Amino acid sequence: MARKKLSKREKAEYEQKLLELARVTRVVKGGRRFRFRAVLVVGNRNGKVGVGVAKGADVSEAVRKAFNNGKKNIVQVKRYNNTIACPVQVKFNKAIVMLRPAKSGRGIVAGGAVRSVVELAGIRDIVSKSLGSSSKLSVARATVKALEQVKTLSSRNS
Repeated sequence: MARKKLSKREKAEYEQKLLELARVTRVVKGGRRFRFRAVLVVGNRNGKVGVGVAKGADVSEAVRKAFNNGKKNIVQVKRYNNTIACPVQVKFNKAIVMLRPAKSGRGIVAGGAVRSVVELAGIRDIVSKSLGSSSKLSVARATVKALEQVKTLSSRNS
């Protein structure tokens, strides 16, 4: 019973959003072995966000493992009036993500993986552009890396 209460408390602490669910196949002598790979964004909508990826024999196992992996990779995002303090551009693998602050009320002008990461980080006004790779995992990790860099850049300005 205590275990169930603990898992409910953890889910209340962090929200999760499934970015991608893929069925991956490994060919062995007897045929094909199927597994599932889940890519999740985990955040509390208050400045903490992370990306988790994991494989499992079934979907629920993959999602649970990815959630735990995402919690381990959480970073603190420095926000400034519901946006970011300065523009930033980051390259991760072949994915390039550009983030720019926006005026209050503009909303999130972003697509796909960038939108999910920024929403769960608690940023309400931002403009972004994703270039290069269209891989959701690479774009999400590039976005987290960019938000992490904003923290260091804005602390220099302050």
